[in-house]
Amino acid sequence: MLPLSPGRAERHGFEYYRHGTLSLYAALNVKMGKVEGKTAKRHASSDFIAFLTELIGKAKWAREIHIVLDNLSAHKTHAVSDFLAQHPKVRFHFTPTYSSWLNQVEIWFAKIERDVIARGVFTSVADLSRKLMKYIRAYAKGAQPVRWTYTDLKRRY
Repeated sequence: MLPLSPGRAERHGFEYYRHGTLSLYAALNVKMGKVEGKTAKRHASSDFIAFLTELIGKAKWAREIHIVLDNLSAHKTHAVSDFLAQHPKVRFHFTPTYSSWLNQVEIWFAKIERDVIARGVFTSVADLSRKLMKYIRAYAKGAQPVRWTYTDLKRRY
């Protein structure tokens, strides 16, 4: 999609140049509502382990670290298993297939797609990375945890 401008309706470009792809790793701290993020050129287990190492470094105080993941193959390699063996306080929980909506960070991924990617203009992969990380930093300033509440007690199971 092309960016909106005053007096101009939503438009789609008929031609674009794809500069490349980028992976975004994100971890949502559900207690605080903050997101830690990192971009990588690819989605390999070595990049995933590097992201996990950064997260653990920021949460040294934690007795246990629970991580909810999708079933991507990069999350289930021998290198990741070795990493988990070296870090016994880290626990993985995999969402069932076709149930990524259960993972709260997936809701956040939908938000960043709407707010940054859908109407974005990116001149390079580095530009995309810069804009994603800028969004993550801005989001962190006002981050709050999601409060799940029932409003109709008759629908509570």
